[in-house]
Order: sequence, then C-alpha cells, then structure tokens
Amino acid sequence: MNYYVTIAAFLAVAATLGHFMIGCKQFMQPVLDSEVDIIPKKVMHSLFHYMSMYMIITSIALLSFAFCPYIKLRFSMDIVFFIGISYAGFAIAQFFIALTSGIPGGVFKLFQWVFWLLIAFFSLWATC
Repeated sequence: MNYYVTIAAFLAVAATLGHFMIGCKQFMQPVLDSEVDIIPKKVMHSLFHYMSMYMIITSIALLSFAFCPYIKLRFSMDIVFFIGISYAGFAIAQFFIALTSGIPGGVFKLFQWVFWLLIAFFSLWATC
C-alpha cells in the first residue's frame, strides 16, 4: 500500500463529501434560486456537476490504487500523477481567485484551494 496515495484518497473523499454537503447548500442552491438568467444558471449547474463527477472518479481511482493490491495497471502512477497535476491546477486557480476577489479574508473564505493543494501534494509525492 502506498501511504501517500492513501492520504490523497481520503482527502479526495473528504473534499467530495464537502462538495456535496456544503457546496450544494451554500453555493449551488443560492445560484439556482437567484435572479440570474436561466442560461448562466444552467451553465453553473453543469459546471458544478462536472466537478462532482471529476471528484468522484478521482476519489475512486485513488482509493482503488491505495487499497486494491490486485489493481496493478501499467500506468497507475501516471494516473495518480495526472490527478495530482489536475488538483495542483485547481489549487493555483482557486488561490489566485481568492487572493484577488476583493472579499475580506477571501483566501480563508474560498478555502477549497487547501484541499486541492493537499491532494495534489500527496498524489505527486506518491509518484516520486
């Protein structure tokens, strides 16, 4: 068992659960209930669920690589590396959006970058 992949997997699952439990209530529902035009609403709704699917798929992949010793895909560490790079990109984007948002304490209020950074770190560390 690769402990770094295991840590990344648990962080990915926690982030996915938070995405559905907190994200739906504090982000998606207010957007859907807003007076914004229907097209941007549906685009945001779609984007939310694109991210949902990505988070579910990457969580399952990381859990599989961490706990299923019979899964020895030829490119499993390449997949973990890709997941790490993806989450690193999410972390960078989220951090700079939070930093430049004009929201007082935006880096702490838009905190998802911390999860993305940790998932990226442990995923990438596992491939070294």
